[in-house]
Amino acid sequence: MQIIKEKAPLREVISKLKLEDSCIGFVPTMGALHNGHLSLVRQAATVCDVVIVSIFINPTQFDNATDLDNYPRTLDSDTQKLKELGLNLIIFTPTAAELYNDEIVSEHFQFDGLEFEMEGKYRNGHFDGVGTVVKELFEIVQPDKAFFGEKDYQQLQIIKKLVKHYHLPLEVIGCPISRENNGLARSSRNERLSPKTRLEASFIHETLLKAKEKFGTESANQISQWVENEFKSHPYFKLEYFEIADSETLKPITKNLGNQKFRAFIAVYSEKIRLIDNIALNY
Repeated sequence: MQIIKEKAPLREVISKLKLEDSCIGFVPTMGALHNGHLSLVRQAATVCDVVIVSIFINPTQFDNATDLDNYPRTLDSDTQKLKELGLNLIIFTPTAAELYNDEIVSEHFQFDGLEFEMEGKYRNGHFDGVGTVVKELFEIVQPDKAFFGEKDYQQLQIIKKLVKHYHLPLEVIGCPISRENNGLARSSRNERLSPKTRLEASFIHETLLKAKEKFGTESANQISQWVENEFKSHPYFKLEYFEIADSETLKPITKNLGNQKFRAFIAVYSEKIRLIDNIALNY
């Protein structure tokens, strides 16, 4: 396992890998690694000769300065977890100044409207920040395949759109949501929850499963109202949004047409910590 902090030496290594015709997999992360991240790395290693894992807390995708300040920084622990996988890995750990050349600002992107749905309504500039850092990382790493978890499903669709718009020569692969034993979607933010709330958070996934059961027999409005009522009566969680949307366009459902695939998306606050999740409804 190699740890590289700067772009120039990483580019040298990548040039050699390209000459050897090695398949390069890429897993971008913001650190605070958990089993969900590690599952992405393992999956990448099954189809790629070498996997590059970036650990970089991207300042441009935080719309809340407090959230950025509170984001866990656990580089030593992260590298140890990756080392224990025993895989052919390169770890890229740049500073913001190194990655952005001292100009830590976001580009503006258009993602055919994907950026205005759900998370885009509540996190101003978030997807410009995501697009900026992912595009930069793709240009540096030049991966053949990049792996992203479906927990951040909207982000996954936006990155696929980014690759298409810029004609980048790589495949974006979405990987199933990794969950804790109680169904809570794994997230670095989970570590900030109290043990009691973390246990109670099974309620989020259970609600999505029940919404899936209702889909097809009840209208989207009826399901949404039911979800809102469920959260109103729960002492630990405050619902920010629940939405049923087309899996490709992310547009809210209007009619349940047979050839469309839909997902339910949810964002919840607990203890000032924001948790998101989603579930496929009819596929």
